[in-house]
Amino acid sequence: MRVAGLSHSFGGLRAVTDFNLALEPRELVGLIGPNGAGKTTVFNLLTGVYRPHAGSIQLEGRELAGLSPHRITALGLARTFQNIRLFGQLSVIDNVRAGLYANGGDSTISALFRLGSTRAEERAGVQRAEALLEAFDLRDYAHELAGSLPYGLQRRLEVARALATTPRLLLLDEPAAGMNPAEIRQMMNFILWVRDEFNLSILLIEHQMALVMGICERIVVLDSGETIATGTPDEIRRHPAVLGAYLGGDHAAAVA
Repeated sequence: MRVAGLSHSFGGLRAVTDFNLALEPRELVGLIGPNGAGKTTVFNLLTGVYRPHAGSIQLEGRELAGLSPHRITALGLARTFQNIRLFGQLSVIDNVRAGLYANGGDSTISALFRLGSTRAEERAGVQRAEALLEAFDLRDYAHELAGSLPYGLQRRLEVARALATTPRLLLLDEPAAGMNPAEIRQMMNFILWVRDEFNLSILLIEHQMALVMGICERIVVLDSGETIATGTPDEIRRHPAVLGAYLGGDHAAAVA
């Protein structure tokens, strides 16, 4: 992905200003910053929830700015959300199957009359969903309601549903939110496994610094909609502007 000059405002409030990002294949990058820094706005711009007021978003050479969310998903970008957005009254396997439809399917006429191609597509979809549940250790829960799963398994299911769209880039919005230290360590290993197993690039927002510093190869820091630092975890943890954004200007001045 290549993002250049991305900007967005809400009325007179500038939420994101001149955001730039280059993501390489299989790279794992963190996007961090204080509350209200613009992180989720960036995700919403990348995924078509908001239309940017300026800038370019290219995924494997295709321009995404201005496209609808479903079209962006079909082109290879998937996301999860800070607040889990599963279909709670559907089964676990049906949640994953819902992700499969992001890449299109048979015509309305074929579906209406249940022609052979539709039945074949449904069988293939069930098999694909079962394979994903197996990979994510969710096979035993396939026919339970998604909303009845424990929190950690719901997080896992949300990633499985996102991967059903066969993305090249996965955006994770606070995947460790609400987790204890042991669960955070499990999530770190899980994210690394997803990246390697599915050959993905991953961009994640996270407030749990143990996770960000432990697995991200590069980190981008936002403050008040502006990028204030980019670098490796070691560079970021010592960066005066980052310390200032999190701890206050006096601390930053002392460090500098």
